[in-house]
Amino acid sequence: MPLKINIIKDKLLSENWFVLRNFTYELTRNNGEVLRHKREVYDRGNGATILLYNREKNSVVLTRQFRIATYLNGNESGELIEACAGLLDDDTPEDCIRKEAIEETGYQVGKVEKLWEAYMSPGGVTEILHFFAAEYSEAQRANKGGGVEDEEITVLELAFPEALAMVKNGRIRDGKTIMLLQHAQLAGWLHA
Repeated sequence: MPLKINIIKDKLLSENWFVLRNFTYELTRNNGEVLRHKREVYDRGNGATILLYNREKNSVVLTRQFRIATYLNGNESGELIEACAGLLDDDTPEDCIRKEAIEETGYQVGKVEKLWEAYMSPGGVTEILHFFAAEYSEAQRANKGGGVEDEEITVLELAFPEALAMVKNGRIRDGKTIMLLQHAQLAGWLHA
């Protein structure tokens, strides 16, 4: 039986970059007991991410960019190595990830494979992330990548064993990227 939820208060706290709200709600347990919770919820929109991989070269294309939240939480440089990703805005997940791939990595991908969707931080963030993968080749290189005018992105082409080693030694610490790299290994697309 689904839990009964009664939202008592929905207060807007911030509408700056994204939307932060404070909710007070009652949750009725299956045994009838009512619990009252007060939680902040951050709505940043939904997003998409993609792992670009090359079977022949046994390589992946990742990006490196500054992430203020990691800088504030112990990442000394603030730079994070991650799979290409972006917010959907008004695009479909497929259109979004094709646009992000060319902006961030410089590769114009055609066919993309939808892998799954996941909530990445469900305790306080509404975002659903759509996961994709696509093979890339040098023939698909349309530009040098690097992002749009307010981004500073470095494109990294890494041998797949090196990328896996970077997960193990802590140089890759981004959850979506770790999930995609492990999926590529489990699916047998690339070899450690």
